[in-house]
Amino acid sequence: MPVQHGPVGPFPDGVDPEEYDKLRRRVLWTFPSGLYVIGSRHGDRRNGMTANWVTQVSFDPKLVAVSVEKDAVTHELIAGGGVFVVNVIDREDRAIVRKFTKPVEVDEAAHTLNEFPFHDGRTGAPILDQAVAFVECEVRQQVDVGGSTLFIGEVVDAGFQKPEDTAPLRMEDTRMNYGG
Repeated sequence: MPVQHGPVGPFPDGVDPEEYDKLRRRVLWTFPSGLYVIGSRHGDRRNGMTANWVTQVSFDPKLVAVSVEKDAVTHELIAGGGVFVVNVIDREDRAIVRKFTKPVEVDEAAHTLNEFPFHDGRTGAPILDQAVAFVECEVRQQVDVGGSTLFIGEVVDAGFQKPEDTAPLRMEDTRMNYGG
């Protein structure tokens, strides 16, 4: 089938570009994806952000990539601080990710982000106390990927905070769709 390039990108001949874009989104939403809270810090500022664009990209060294929209507070903090932490969320804690879709309220005295307790990791990035596990990274590279930046970080610390067989949260466990 011949492909034309239009305002929304390539689409097959005779296909409505808007309908094709909706189709592409639905197909991309089928990609298996976890849901995480990305902790970031620059100076005294901390944030936590719900994200699903997270993946390991190298074995040696151990590198993890997170894609963050350029206008997000987390983008500013990772770019400035050079660190991030991926908090793996328990499948039973699915409501937590909705609490991190906007900039967080940090209570320094109580050591909470949106009322969820946290502790600073080795890099100073916030690790949620109730996370199943965490992977703490120092940024090694930034790649411009359109409206987002792919931050590639080397793993400098990792650990479990709950039993290793605790089921992690996945996008399909929620009614959320992001991407496409």
